[in-house]
Amino acid sequence: MTVTYVIPGAEVTGLERFWQVIGEAVNGPDGYFGRNLDAFADCLGGGFGTPEDRDFVIEWRDHELSRRALGHQETARQLRARLARVPEANRASVQGRLDDAEAGRGPTVFDWLTEIIDERAPGTLRLL
Repeated sequence: MTVTYVIPGAEVTGLERFWQVIGEAVNGPDGYFGRNLDAFADCLGGGFGTPEDRDFVIEWRDHELSRRALGHQETARQLRARLARVPEANRASVQGRLDDAEAGRGPTVFDWLTEIIDERAPGTLRLL
């Protein structure tokens, strides 16, 4: 039997809120399902609350609301925070991505998340 985890898109107001919403969807109140991109990818690939048979669906309802909340403005905010702690050797790359986000170009936080789900989740992503 396929399990469906629902992300209520209207509740996703930023990346930090996404971590809460996905954690609750998969593991109940105060549930954990990653608090950064790498941990999220690990959770998707390794269970952490998903069914043992790995047959599940992530249903992202009202995803267009999330797409806007996790758009270029949120992406720039996240990249600014990353720039403050990235090693010097990676600064130019992050700065370039930040410049693009501030100009409304390039992948967004929403794109990062959906790409991770597509690549790492053994189940299916439904954008509704």
